[in-house]
Amino acid sequence: MATFRANSADPAAKAYCLVDVFGTEPFSGNPLPVIADADDLATEEMQRITRWFGYSETAFLLTPTDPAADYRVRIFTLDRELPFAGHPTLGSCHAWLASGGLPRDSATVVQQCGAGLVSLRRSGDTLAFAAPPLLRSGAVAEEDITEIVDFLRIARSDIVDAQWVDNGPGWVAVMLASADAVLALEPPPTAPRRIELGVVGPHAPGGPAAYEVRSFFSGQHGAIIEDPITGSLNASLAQWLTRSGRFTPPYTARQGTAIGRNGRVSIDQDADGTIWVGGRTLTIASGKMA
Repeated sequence: MATFRANSADPAAKAYCLVDVFGTEPFSGNPLPVIADADDLATEEMQRITRWFGYSETAFLLTPTDPAADYRVRIFTLDRELPFAGHPTLGSCHAWLASGGLPRDSATVVQQCGAGLVSLRRSGDTLAFAAPPLLRSGAVAEEDITEIVDFLRIARSDIVDAQWVDNGPGWVAVMLASADAVLALEPPPTAPRRIELGVVGPHAPGGPAAYEVRSFFSGQHGAIIEDPITGSLNASLAQWLTRSGRFTPPYTARQGTAIGRNGRVSIDQDADGTIWVGGRTLTIASGKMA
């Protein structure tokens, strides 16, 4: 297993690795820089490092403060810290294990983050996390749907359903009639206010996945960014879609198609109703920071 330890001759150096999450082959998923041994980094330093890397999120591994956790992670976007995010959860766990981390329980890894404790399972090159509870759910106000319709450049009748599915980043989700309708979307490059929007549509039976997902969010300077593959959104979508009876796990979601990625997110469910969100993780590069 690959490691990413810092050079012992330079104890001040921070080891890092770049993890491909949810890809079907190298360079097809969502990249995540993970910085090890980050306990001595200030919040401002973490934010500056995140902006320098320039990816949607960067994760920082720290010593846990909860005795039930195996490690702690702080997750930053280009302009803020998140309490939880999906692909940083899988990528951080991958990096922690790759650096020699040994979980207390051989079957489960426990991550501490801003949203609390998150359990993860591993099987070969695949990791899965237990979907955290939603911070906000329920119907979306019609005035918000009107803004969404304008942003997506579609008709109000094109929206089959809409729900708040916020588990940390702030997601609201809309369902369209088909995967083709999702792939045909051409939203504008900017929006008058902050966007955290997920769009989902079912594939036909026998298609490449159960449904197609796209996610759009506002970047650091207001530009609209399409995220390649979004674990937090897929987790909350799965909670919504399974509870509504539209899909029954296990099934697979596809994301990233519209921007040249080939992501797959596996959804499973325990007998107690816990949703598990999984995907492949792969170390693409590793090194040290001065």
